[in-house]
Amino acid sequence: MSGLKEVIVFLDKVGLYDVVLPFLLVFTIVFAILEKTKVLGVQEVEGKKITRKNLNAIVAFVAAFLVVASTKIVSVMNQVLASTVLLALLAVLFLALVGIFVKTEGESIFLQGGWKVLFMVIMFLGIILIFLHALGWLMPLWQALQFRVSMQVIGTLALFAFIVISIYFITKETPSAKKEG
Repeated sequence: MSGLKEVIVFLDKVGLYDVVLPFLLVFTIVFAILEKTKVLGVQEVEGKKITRKNLNAIVAFVAAFLVVASTKIVSVMNQVLASTVLLALLAVLFLALVGIFVKTEGESIFLQGGWKVLFMVIMFLGIILIFLHALGWLMPLWQALQFRVSMQVIGTLALFAFIVISIYFITKETPSAKKEG
């Protein structure tokens, strides 16, 4: 086994991935939220109002320990974070593909109009599916759907959706047609 792999296995045995990193992540997020929202109040020091960092740190510390104490929450966090990073990588690769096929002179490439909305909806649905899968709810939903709906029904619905989308794109008005009418 290589040296780096041995280090990673050692860190796993020590609990870095199951205890330390989730603790740091939750602590950082909770502390940042408490600092930004000033929920626990502010104090005046030398004429300046500053947040109560000591209270924010204690609350964030306790919240992080409570999260780490629950192995179910930590396992869901680990799975969701890994899948979300995968989804972000997919988004970057998708945008790289868009950049390959679209050429603009001196401008950045951004999705506009309907493509932007479609991309946001796909990413949102991807995140929802990631959370459902991490919680273990996706498989029972899929199995219930699979036993109640036959492949013929799914094929018919897919064909119907394709026809409706095709009709929409064929018959929609272009911006120049709206100006003329």
